[in-house]
Amino acid sequence: MKICICGGGNLGHVVAGFVAAQGQHEVCVLTRHPERWSNDIQIDAPDETTYRGHLSGVFSDAKQAVSDAQIIYICLPGYAIHDMLLQIKDYLMPMAAVGSVVSSTGFFFEAMQILPSTTPLFGFQRVPFISRIEDYGRRARLMGYKESLHLAIEQTSDPEPLRQALEQMLRTPIHLLHSFYEVSLSNSNPLLHPSRLYSLWKDWHEGETISRVPLFYEEWTEEAAALYIAMDQELQALLRQLPVTPGSIATVLDYYESTDAPSLARKLRSIEAFKGITAPMKATEGGFVPDFHSRYFTEDFPYGLAIVHRLAHEKEVPCPTIDRIYDWGMKIINSDY
Repeated sequence: MKICICGGGNLGHVVAGFVAAQGQHEVCVLTRHPERWSNDIQIDAPDETTYRGHLSGVFSDAKQAVSDAQIIYICLPGYAIHDMLLQIKDYLMPMAAVGSVVSSTGFFFEAMQILPSTTPLFGFQRVPFISRIEDYGRRARLMGYKESLHLAIEQTSDPEPLRQALEQMLRTPIHLLHSFYEVSLSNSNPLLHPSRLYSLWKDWHEGETISRVPLFYEEWTEEAAALYIAMDQELQALLRQLPVTPGSIATVLDYYESTDAPSLARKLRSIEAFKGITAPMKATEGGFVPDFHSRYFTEDFPYGLAIVHRLAHEKEVPCPTIDRIYDWGMKIINSDY
């Protein structure tokens, strides 16, 4: 089948290269910068395996990219999903499936408004790979796999063929969930990143410089872990008010095999794929300051945490920790920073 990968970021590179390397599908990429891409892309995996994939095309024109694709796989941040759906909606084949590499930034809410009700939709609970670009358009690094993936499929009476196709594409077992809420509401990045950002910079003020850039995960604190757990407890209370299967979104403590804030902090500091990732900062005279324009802020607050925050208030579920951190983050990104 023909598969179109929408997005030329870290995940777009790795997914396109990984799927193309299998040689079983025709893979193309839709990106704003096709001139920077080679049709041959290399993916380096952590077990020293190298995947080499050949792309059938790299386009900036949506019609060229998606008009004959059976699966359109969006690998974009939350703020770009709305515009991408508008770009592709007039060129989709009947029954072409459209999905998102991760759904916690509002994919299903946007897609159900923009695309026809006959378009099958799919979205993952967590990203399949931890990815980093090494040489734009030519080489990327697959830094970590998931042992299995959880997926929601909507707007089709028979989701199983699509589940099987995606499972084969990603070479990872995929479990089908019962509701798009189960992938749209996540205690991954939308809670994980804001808890750490708040613990780092809740007391920061303009004009203050920091002497060094901290490691985002390897120096994870018990304070950040406690905030993460509290936010997750509020999310779990919300889930009990929604049509989701109990346990479909594992608690943070269960997912990371931890029992409390100290053990969770130790676990996050130890994850190999997270090592070397720094906090979002930028150099300035005298040291470093937080980079409030990074995707840690511009995606995880207004497109990730915002969904949890809105639904909690609609369902009248108390969420004081989420309120505090969400209000702090939104004040920052809406300011002159």
